[in-house]
Amino acid sequence: MLETSARLLRLLSLLQAHREWSGADLADRLGVTPRTVRRDVDRLRELGYPVNASPGTGGGYQLGAGAELPPLLLDDDEAVAVAVGLRTAAGQGIDGIGETSVRALAKLEQVLPGRLRRRVSALNAFTVPMLRGPSPSAVDPAVLTELANLCRDTERLRFEYRDHEGAPTRRSVEPHRLVCSERRWYLVAWDLDREDWRTFRVDRITPKPPHGPRFEPREPPAEDLAAYVSKGVSTRAYASHAVIRLLVPMEEAAERISPSAGTLEASDENSCVLRTGAASLDVMVLHLMMLGFEFEVLEPSELTEAIRTARDRLARSLARAAESGPRTPDGADRTPGTRSGSGAAC
Repeated sequence: MLETSARLLRLLSLLQAHREWSGADLADRLGVTPRTVRRDVDRLRELGYPVNASPGTGGGYQLGAGAELPPLLLDDDEAVAVAVGLRTAAGQGIDGIGETSVRALAKLEQVLPGRLRRRVSALNAFTVPMLRGPSPSAVDPAVLTELANLCRDTERLRFEYRDHEGAPTRRSVEPHRLVCSERRWYLVAWDLDREDWRTFRVDRITPKPPHGPRFEPREPPAEDLAAYVSKGVSTRAYASHAVIRLLVPMEEAAERISPSAGTLEASDENSCVLRTGAASLDVMVLHLMMLGFEFEVLEPSELTEAIRTARDRLARSLARAAESGPRTPDGADRTPGTRSGSGAAC
């Protein structure tokens, strides 16, 4: 009986770790016959686990969704990862997830073995989160889940999308992947009306079911979708673009430049290339000066002229300040040896 129970737990762990198994593969993994696998699957169903079976040579067993959530099996590393993930979930821009994460974490820690509880406690005790205020672009968890399911099931998505000014449009897309950049979520999808890949902010999406039909997945727009989204939100979305060589190592630049502000590429051990965008070249100049790095403009040449114009304007301002001397905010002279006001000296 003990051997059978251990085998059922092993079977359940395999079903949870893989989307679909053939009967032969499960039998090989468990060291039993396919007939024993069928009996064990029936026992799992009696315990409330919805194990689906599809016949034929291409068929197999798959753990489905039931009316209730059955117990999950996690190995040690998975349990610690889930506990740590729940602790930090509140800072990931998902609206209302904080309280839910705390409840789930309490349930998990209650059943953790002592050795794992100590690992999680150490991480909690010696990790200081950098708390920030409420995210202005918090995402409804239900919307995030709905989009993830449509990406997984390759079903078309219909939704209303609000632009940066709040104007709504109706869109129909083939969703591909969700990308989280800092505290903001994006959907990478093929826009059926525009016949091109587009990136949508999830907090601006309002799904409009029914969805479907299913579609054949397309070749994604890039192998690294995180870099693709970063380039889109930091460069392509702006009217002015620039390529800058920063005269600092890439690791140092990455400490100040977030993925939403530009993309970085190592040039050599002492420099890197920044690709970024801004509403105008004048704004670009301010952005570069605020970085605090020495830099070289690679393109466009107009940016060099904008920097020169800003330099000349600052130089004239400094020259005027030197000629007139320091003044109070109301314009009174503060030249040494002079006094403001009409009173006579005593």
